[in-house]
Amino acid sequence: MNFIIRWIVTAIAVAAAVWLVPGVEVINNGSSWVGIVFFALILSLINMSIKPILQVLSLPVTVLTLGIFYLIVNTLLLYIAAWLANGLFGAGFYIASFGSAFVASIVISIVSALVNSLVGNEA
Repeated sequence: MNFIIRWIVTAIAVAAAVWLVPGVEVINNGSSWVGIVFFALILSLINMSIKPILQVLSLPVTVLTLGIFYLIVNTLLLYIAAWLANGLFGAGFYIASFGSAFVASIVISIVSALVNSLVGNEA
């Protein structure tokens, strides 16, 4: 049940990023919500599996940069999720530039934190 809630929260955050950030788009033949749902699924799975490993590996650099490097890790995971979503599902999640991905990762983090606080889910 916790994964389903995390998936829904991530889908809401990704939808907000697609809506707010120029350069982040869902290009799909069908509904754009289908692409957002598949992308949120992949991003949730990556956040649960790969993100803790990358956080531990990048801990020294994150401490030296006072936590700013953590945003770079989130941006990298966003790129990985977009690559997998396009390859596996053909979701057509398009990121125009590193700046767009960086701002989208910030938006996704903020919206996820807000929605998780409303839902009462610890993520």
